[in-house]
Amino acid sequence: MTARLRVHVQPRAKHSEIAGRHGDAVKVRLAAPPVDGAANTELVRVLAEALGLPRRAVRIVAGLAGRDKVVELDGLAPGEAERRLG
Repeated sequence: MTARLRVHVQPRAKHSEIAGRHGDAVKVRLAAPPVDGAANTELVRVLAEALGLPRRAVRIVAGLAGRDKVVELDGLAPGEAERRLG
């Protein structure tokens, strides 16, 4: 069972947090800069913590170099991630 989640990230924010919706995506503010994969690593940490998943269950499958990303979440049914994030 794997869910997919569209995410829009805002790097270099004051602190990392789930910030609501951005169109059809979940907006995530990240304290990390978009340098050397730091923002992607922080995104995985924030989503894993917010969803109660181990980090290895969160995988960025599209948009590694952009603000709009698609993330796969192992162990969650489709739609469950958005329900948990509110």
